[in-house]
Order: sequence, then C-alpha cells, then structure tokens
Amino acid sequence: MHDHNHTHHNQDVENIQMAFFLNFFFTIIEIVGGMLTNSVAILSDAVHDLGDSFSLGLSWYFQKIAKRPRTKNYTYGYKRFSLMGAIINSVILVVGSVLILMNAIPRLFNPQQPDVKGMLLLAVLGVVVNGAAMLRLRRGHSLNEKVVSLHLLEDVLGWLSVLVGAGIMYFVDAPFIDPLLSIGISAFILFNVYRNIRRSLRIILQGSPDLVSIDEVEKTVMAIENVHSVHDLHIWSVDGEYNVLTIHVVLSAPLPMAKLHSLKTELREKLLSLDIQHSTIEFEAPDEDCEMEECC
Repeated sequence: MHDHNHTHHNQDVENIQMAFFLNFFFTIIEIVGGMLTNSVAILSDAVHDLGDSFSLGLSWYFQKIAKRPRTKNYTYGYKRFSLMGAIINSVILVVGSVLILMNAIPRLFNPQQPDVKGMLLLAVLGVVVNGAAMLRLRRGHSLNEKVVSLHLLEDVLGWLSVLVGAGIMYFVDAPFIDPLLSIGISAFILFNVYRNIRRSLRIILQGSPDLVSIDEVEKTVMAIENVHSVHDLHIWSVDGEYNVLTIHVVLSAPLPMAKLHSLKTELREKLLSLDIQHSTIEFEAPDEDCEMEECC
C-alpha cells in the first residue's frame, strides 16, 4: 500500500512537471510568434500562459513539499505558502494584462493587419499543447492536478477563440477582430484575477470558508447526544482546502473520560463530513464559567 501511494505521489509530481515545461516553452514560442505575426491577441494569450507557467511551477514545487511534516516555525505545515504564490501570480497577470490593454485599445480604433496564417498556426499549436497538458492532468488523482487541469482548460478555450478569430480574418478583411480578441482575453484574465485575489485575501484574513456554513456546524453539533450548547466557535482555512475549527462544547451533564473520548470522536467525524479537516474541541461542564465565551 505504501509503494502504491508513493507511486501515485510521484506520478502527481511528474504530471505537473510535464505540464509546466510544456506551458513554459510554448509561452516563449507565443511571445516570439505574437511579435512576428503582429497579433496583440496572441500576445494577450502569451501573458495568460506566462501566468499559468508561474502557477504550474508553484504547483509543481508545492506538490513536492506537500507531505513535509510541520515544524516549530510552521505548525500547520507549508500549505499557506501557496497563497503567497497565488498573490504574486495575480500581480504578474494584472500588470501584463494592463500593458496588453494599453496596446490593444488604440489598435481597436486604428487596426493593424496581423499575419493571419501565422495566427492560425500558433492557435492550432496552442490548442494541441494546452490540450495535451490538460488531458494528462485530468487523469491524475490529486486535487492539485485537477485544479491545474481546469486552469489549462481556460487556456484551450482562449486559443479556440483565437483560432476562430483568425479563421474569420482569413476570409474577411476585419483586422479589428485581433485587438477585440485581445481585450476580451485580457478582461477574462482580470476578472479571474479579481476572484482569486479576493479569495486569497479572505483566507489570509482568516474569514470563514465559503463552502462551510457556521449555522450548519452549530446545528450538527447541537444535534449530538449529551451536547447542551456551543460557543467560542471559530472556523478558518489554511489554504482554501484544509479547514480548521476550534469550539467549546458545553455538556448536558458531566461525563466519564471514556464517554468524552467517544463523544469527541463522533464530533470529529461529523465535522469532517462538513469539510472540516482539523478540529480542536474543548468540553465544559454545564455550570462552568468560561472566560473565552465572549472574548471575540
């Protein structure tokens, strides 16, 4: 069983590594190709793919260190380091997209004819390369692989739009389509960056996870036998996937240690079903005065 899991872990790393190198080398081809074809749409997608290459590089790195044990300095492990990478990546995408928009918007009013045949060739390559990386990762087992594969699906859709736009320009004299595609791709990137930054900041500021309902948690805990009430309930996420909870549970009546152990096990199982992976539970007697009840 250990060898089987170890093989899967290595396969995860190899899949993301392969996707990173495919994406990075193709990004270089895009930048050169975008300049040679005079296409701001391709340069826009190059900016997107550069950001994706950075994301893939970070995913590759974090996949390798994900199983490192926690340390005295990082008691929850290294999971939150990925947020720092996400924010850096978002800044890169914002700067790149703004630069592209500064070039694309004037071209919308004064269109320049791109090399349509070169655009078609690069668009086909873009669909093939990003599609191959996406399919490789979709066959993976880890959540990390599946999330990155969805990111690559966005790239495939972006290249399909460039392919359609270049196809139209091949038969119709409509050079304004190129900057229009560029603006559309850049707007799509900025919208997703906004969502990612908002989500990352919420995690850093220890907001409750989007997919975990505090009301549902309270209702679930209160429904368990021997539980009278709850307070000092806090829920946050380490990295957007690994959720943590601390709670004070007031008992209906004092219980022996063996019963408390059973109750704690039942509570943790119920909380795990609500997508809370790490729970710290403190029991209190019915008449106990808790200083933490209204502390925050």
